[in-house]
This record gives sequence, C-alpha cells and structure tokens, in this order.
Amino acid sequence: MCGIVGVVGTTMVNQVIFDALTLLQHRGQDAAGMVTSHNGKLFLRKDNGAVSEVFRTRHMKKLCGTIGIGHARYPTAGTSSSAEAQPFYVNSPYGISLAHNGNLTNTKKLAQEVFEADLRHINTTSDSEVLLNVLAHELHAEGKLVPKPSDIFNSLERVYARIQGGYAVVSLITGYGILAFRDPDGIRPLIYGSRETADGTEYMVASESVALDAAGFKVERDINPGEAIFVDVNRNIHFKQCTPAKVARPCLFEYVYFARPDTVIDNISVYKARINMGEKLAEKIEEEWLNHDIDVVIPIPDTSRTAALQIAQRLNIPFREGLVKNRYIGRTFIMPGQTVRRKSVRQKLNPVPFEFKDKVVLLVDDSIVRGTTSKEIIEMAREAGAKKVYIASAAPEVRYPNVYGIDMPAAAELIAHGRTAEEICRLIGADKLIFQNLDDLINACIDEKHSNVREFDTSVFDGKYITGNIDAEYLENLEKARNDVQKSGSEPQQSSDMMQPF
Repeated sequence: MCGIVGVVGTTMVNQVIFDALTLLQHRGQDAAGMVTSHNGKLFLRKDNGAVSEVFRTRHMKKLCGTIGIGHARYPTAGTSSSAEAQPFYVNSPYGISLAHNGNLTNTKKLAQEVFEADLRHINTTSDSEVLLNVLAHELHAEGKLVPKPSDIFNSLERVYARIQGGYAVVSLITGYGILAFRDPDGIRPLIYGSRETADGTEYMVASESVALDAAGFKVERDINPGEAIFVDVNRNIHFKQCTPAKVARPCLFEYVYFARPDTVIDNISVYKARINMGEKLAEKIEEEWLNHDIDVVIPIPDTSRTAALQIAQRLNIPFREGLVKNRYIGRTFIMPGQTVRRKSVRQKLNPVPFEFKDKVVLLVDDSIVRGTTSKEIIEMAREAGAKKVYIASAAPEVRYPNVYGIDMPAAAELIAHGRTAEEICRLIGADKLIFQNLDDLINACIDEKHSNVREFDTSVFDGKYITGNIDAEYLENLEKARNDVQKSGSEPQQSSDMMQPF
C-alpha cells in the first residue's frame, strides 16, 4: 500500500506535495520520493525513510517547478531497497515519471513482453517500473512529437488492455502535464480536487481526500474505475473512460485499517464506517457473549479507537485509553520483516497498569493478521495485572493473501489461515476472541445515502479475487516473493537520485 499525489499549480508545488505526502505517510513509511518539472527539466529526490527524513531544506530548494508528483512507499512483493523508491523515470518518449499504488497481477508476463517485444530494460523488481515502461511504449507507438490529450488517452486504452490488478497511478509527462488513472474495478483509491488562486485554477490528485482538504483544495470527485484524468501544463483538465466501466468494488481493508479516519473514499466516510463496525461488533457480542463480565473496553491504538468507543457506548461499559502509543514508531503491520514487527510492538505501545489491574479487559483491534501484535499486547495486559483478557476484531478472520497492493503476507504467515477462531484464541493467549462477520463489515461500509458502492474487494477474507486471473501457481509464486526471510535479507543500497542528483 502506498500514497500518491500529483499537482499542477500556478506557483511552486514542492511544498504542497511534501505536505500531501506527510498526510499520506500512514500508507507507507519505507521510502518517499518527489519529481517536479520546470522549463522542461526534471528534478527528483527519493530515498528510503519517512517523508520528513527524505526531504530536507536543501532538497526542497532544488525541487522547483509548478507541476510534480510524489510517492510514499511501503514494500509489497518487491524489496525495501532504496533503488525501488518512486517515482520511476524513463527518458523516452518525452521524459515520463510515474508513481503507483497497488499491484499488477500479471507483472511476470508484462516484464517478458517489455523486454522481448517492446525492447525495454527493467532495472528493478518493481511492478511500477514495468507499468511505466508499458505506458512509455504505448505513448511512443502514437508517434506524435507533440501529443494531444486524445493521443495520451488512446495510448492509455492499450495500457489498460495489457495490465491487470489493482492500481492507482500518477504520471508526469515532461512538458505536457499530469496523467492519473485508476484500475477498472476501482480497487485502489484515487480522488481529485481543485482550488482557485489569483493566477487561475490549480489541480491535485491523491490517494485520499484528506490530502486535498488540508491543502485547501475542493474535493471534486473520485476518479471512476477505468477512468483517466489528464491535466495539461496550462491547467486544462481532460477526462476519458479508457476501458469499459465496471461496478466499483473498492478494497474493504481501506476502511478497516489503511485510510485515515478523516478520509472519504468513493463517497463513503471512513470514520462513519468504523463507527458502524463498532456497532455491528457490539451487537454480535451481545448475542454471543450473554452475561459477559467485561469491566473496561480498551482500543489498540490508533485505527481501532473509533470502533472501540462505539462498542463501549453500545455495551454501556467504560472506555479507557489503557495503551499509550509512542508516536515515533511506525505502523507495525507495514514494516518489512517479522522480527522488526515483533520488536516494535513493545516499543510502540505501553500499558497503563491502573486500567488493567484486576479487571476483565476487552481489547479492540481493527484486525488480526499475523497475530504478532495481538499476542504481545495480551501478554502486556496480563503483566499489567489484567484478570482476564478478551479481544474483539472489527474485521473478520484474514485468511488469504492480498494480491492488489497490500502486503497481506503469505498464507502460512496469516494466523487465521486454516484455523478456527478457538485455535487463534489459544495461539494469541486470549481468554475469549470474537471476529466481525463479513456481511456485517460490508454493511457497515455501505452508505446508501451518499455512495453507489454496494460491493467491495473482500479477497483477504473470502479468497475471492475479483479480477479473476489469480490461480494456485500465482499465489505460490507470491508466497515465495513475500516470505519474511527474503524481505529481511540485506541488499546493496543504490543511489536513488536521477537527473538532477542531490
């Protein structure tokens, strides 16, 4: 999962992109990058680390231009080497930079085509570089010295015909504008907005609406599934449905965990969806845990806080902040390597003994993936004096890998894969464990008043991959690529600065 942003402005856009990436930092902490354009020249800075670490004052001064794109990365099937930080760049045609959120599910086939038929070289293991070269090849095939928006959209129609998976993309075509597009199922989020200045209208596209809100951009709408938007250097905006429209089926896990609560995706408020998750889960607790003895509800910060508060209100039980989070430790779910995640849990969270001692505690988490965090926190709760420790998950059991851009790991690493809730409960050391029902989670996210979305990508819960091209061989290869042993291996770090190195 990554965060992307593109801006066409009337003044320097480096600070706007930096601020947007900071707001999207929760989507990826492995690496960050930005490319801007001024007078036909490109300026790129990217490296491993958080946004504030990658972009120092000396870098920002050199990122000049009124048009640019940015990326906040966390690794999926690739590595965490700085060589894979985005945006990627190719010089032909025009000079194209690209940043990508998601995952292409036919990367192996595409990479072979790019090399054998398109005669292009791929330098990393990233599917984003493959996608960039496919786009560059199709733009080159148009054969236009000065491409019109119609030429760009025509080439993109062929790109859609070649690529498969879940993706949201921003691309800077040097001297011409920014192109952004979304996968045909709308799995990965992409939204655009505008703001008026004294010198004219500026435009931004981003992964989440919060990036637009904070910068003073008016949210216009989500990019539709299979739709592309092109904003030229003169700030004229163009749209094209580049592949037949499908029913939007956004990733359900965006609402559960990844997106910020103040974000709206496909006209569905993430905050309201999480309130509904808590309400649905409280109803299940009332039905299945008759005469429960819960003394206090404690969220596992931060994502589960909204659902936990609703559970406490519905059950009429005190809500307490019993776990204090160190805000300078990243999200353990998206850290590369199981050893790093395990170590980080106790660095990230510390219990308040007063809230645990001699109490029956209901811990609420947004989901249970590997079980690492849950097991460590339950141990911490017992060490703090809890009499009993129950745990509730706002999401159902995560049983299957994600193939659309979330590093939901190999099946063997998922604690719920092939296990019952009772077995999971014993493994993590809880006294009781309850999961949300999938139908309840779906209904919690549906907003009939504001959104026409009625279906979601639920593959991590039910193993139904909506793009329809996922088989056992693909999942087996994915498992090999994602195993934690490979991810934790060391790689030579390469210089990641291009064009104007700094």
